[in-house]
Amino acid sequence: MKIAIYPGSFDPITNGHLDIIKRATKLFDKVIVVLAKNSSKKYRFSLEDRKEMVEDSLKDLKNVEVDICEGLTVEYAKKKGAVAMIRGLRVVSDFEYEWSLTAANQFINSDIETVFLMAHRDLTFLSSSTIDEMVRNNVDVSSLVPQVVLEKYKAK
Repeated sequence: MKIAIYPGSFDPITNGHLDIIKRATKLFDKVIVVLAKNSSKKYRFSLEDRKEMVEDSLKDLKNVEVDICEGLTVEYAKKKGAVAMIRGLRVVSDFEYEWSLTAANQFINSDIETVFLMAHRDLTFLSSSTIDEMVRNNVDVSSLVPQVVLEKYKAK
């Protein structure tokens, strides 16, 4: 069974993330969506809320599971028997960051491949930060995020 992990903060999950996840499920037998837990990062939503949003958004996908990881995601991938880490690319600046991250991961464990999936052309502007900024400025983002994300923003 070919397993891949798709790590991220998903703060919040967007339709761009969902697009990458759905496409990854066609390439791998199992995709583990991993919420990275980083104590030095400030999050909009709690870990529990982020996990709930991701799980709710993915409930119809059969070969996907959601988990939490503290520490290096490449080490997590090894523990789970993953052969690859999925990364999404939107714009050139993403590539620069992802290139250095991939090099570091290869140094740690060269057995774990990194698979880049390009964002759908209609979603290249989409990021969790962009969503947050739009919501704070009363922009309707209902076409850009799952319904559960809208509900969590309303509850805040």
